[in-house]
Amino acid sequence: MLLRHFITALAAGLISAALTQEADTTTAVNATSTDTVAAAAASYTNPIIWEDLADLDIFRVDNIWYYTASTMHYSPGAPILRSYDLVNWEFIGHAVPTLSWSSKYDLAGTSRAYVKGIWASTMRYRRSNGLWYWIGCVEFSKTYVYTAPAVTGPWTLTATLGTCLYDCGLLVDDDDTLYVAYGNTALSVAQLSDDAKSIVQTKVVYNSPSNIGTLEGSRMYKKDGQYYIFTTHPANQEWVLRASSPFGAYSIKVLANAVSPPVSGGGNPHQGGLVDTPDGKWYYAAFEDAYPGGRIPVLAPLTWGTDGFPVLSTGNNGAWGTSYPMPATSHPLPAFTGTDEFNGSALKPAWEWNHNPDTSKFTVGNGLTLRTATVTVDLYQARNTLTHRIHGPKSTATIVLDTSNMAAGDRAGLALFRDKSAWIGVANDGGDLSVAMVTGINMDTTWETTATGSYAAKVGGVNKGKIWLRGTVDITPGSGRTGTFSYSLDGNSFTSLGTALTLNSDWQFFMGYRWGIFNYATSALGGSVLVSSFTEA
Repeated sequence: MLLRHFITALAAGLISAALTQEADTTTAVNATSTDTVAAAAASYTNPIIWEDLADLDIFRVDNIWYYTASTMHYSPGAPILRSYDLVNWEFIGHAVPTLSWSSKYDLAGTSRAYVKGIWASTMRYRRSNGLWYWIGCVEFSKTYVYTAPAVTGPWTLTATLGTCLYDCGLLVDDDDTLYVAYGNTALSVAQLSDDAKSIVQTKVVYNSPSNIGTLEGSRMYKKDGQYYIFTTHPANQEWVLRASSPFGAYSIKVLANAVSPPVSGGGNPHQGGLVDTPDGKWYYAAFEDAYPGGRIPVLAPLTWGTDGFPVLSTGNNGAWGTSYPMPATSHPLPAFTGTDEFNGSALKPAWEWNHNPDTSKFTVGNGLTLRTATVTVDLYQARNTLTHRIHGPKSTATIVLDTSNMAAGDRAGLALFRDKSAWIGVANDGGDLSVAMVTGINMDTTWETTATGSYAAKVGGVNKGKIWLRGTVDITPGSGRTGTFSYSLDGNSFTSLGTALTLNSDWQFFMGYRWGIFNYATSALGGSVLVSSFTEA
């Protein structure tokens, strides 16, 4: 996790409104079904997932790999992904069911928790008791320990530690002792009690000298009797510490120094960790800053030098390879894109709410029913906005929205959601419905709302009932990327509406753009909408 004092930024995106309104029509996109799987292959291409899954912690249990990442203010937090080949992944759950640490994570009143919550955290399986552990520090204050009897849960809060184990990495040692590497620049190792409910001892094991500078994002490992701490100098280097004891003394060597990224326009791969295969191959998994879409995971093989330090296997001219041989036999999984009709009794694990939801205001089953949960004119303060990572580099998302039960004053639709946002949706003004595109929904760098948006276009005379709302976006790394919106009354012919949103490619919000499905009241609670499907292609 980059600290706010870190001054190196990616290229800034200039937020401007397009001056002309598109009036053309397009035909519906035929999306790939969620049943479609990626074809088996002998090689893989970076990124391994083109979605915002930063501060990754990847580890193996027998023949299966697991992955968790930062989610900050999104709930549930700490997604868990699973892979059978280290390349093809699927969402299977979350380690933090709700962000229960403060009412601001509920968007209570005027409070909010943007860019707080879950930063670089850690997760591991412990064979001795069959428990899964997730550990993370929240807001530089306390550290929370969650455990579960199965990777899919149920996850429960087991302990709250009074020390912030910042940007931490958990190691379950050969003798079952629990160690956590953590810290910023002054890197420490803590030994936890056997039940992980307290800290037995902690020691600063490395103070970064001025010629290296800031180090953070620790991950801790053991190989051939040696202890390793992977740590990053944001946002362009990865260093490795090595010692024969968990508490040092450690020597240090650079692993990746400003390595050119596999995705053009993005940042240097950094902040990740070590992972192996059952047959003894080793890999470094990192992320590449790829704003406006966020931070995307990339994977490269490692070898081991005679000095006991890992060596990164790069491609042409020392760059991170765009492609490498598969780490294991390819095991395709359902595609990240496709259609979700919100069947069953719960949301699929790819979904996360903006802050904690009011669980009494939505239901899942034969569609997603969203009842208004907040009276506001501010999308950023509206509860129960449901978000989905955008699958890059380009994405089209379509929702089918039934407005039959909207109340006067309600606003419902599909947003491109970040600190500079826009949406297409239906506005109910005194019983008169319009389809509208709203832009200029902005936050400042303290994450307070500076503008609640204005209509770029509004078409009246819309009847209650079914409407198709669509967003199309380019999140290829770099400035000047845009998103546009369109709508349809029959699901076949789509009409562009409003102006293009120029995406903000600054890094300070950390999380990349997401799709957001919302329904909020501006007058009084009581209305609802039904989202019968979400399709991403």
